[in-house]
Amino acid sequence: MAKGIEIRDAHFPGRAPIDTYGNGGFRFADMSHRGSILCLPSGIHGWDMDMEKPLSVENFRRVLDEAADIEVLLVGTGTELRRLPEELRTALRARGISSDPMSTGAAVRTFNIMLAEQRAVAAALIAV
Repeated sequence: MAKGIEIRDAHFPGRAPIDTYGNGGFRFADMSHRGSILCLPSGIHGWDMDMEKPLSVENFRRVLDEAADIEVLLVGTGTELRRLPEELRTALRARGISSDPMSTGAAVRTFNIMLAEQRAVAAALIAV
């Protein structure tokens, strides 16, 4: 019996610097991903997020689930800076995560530096 196409959540099971970004996606670890990503201790995950969607606690659930291994969360908000809603900042703070929103480009550069320093950093990067 033939199987149809199996759609799986995009996931790279490791930590890797972001090589390039733009054109609606990212390149890392000799791979490319179209769309937004979460760079977490468990790996790099595809993230169903864009500049039009709200920055809500629910949209950051996976980050909150891995909070024990994250000290700093860099939030790349796209081409324009977006303030994190108070409810989201409070939820992150309650789990010991310091959050820093910035443009996606700045977040990629800062993430790569902090990752090289072996810091407990994570990034939520909205594709541009």
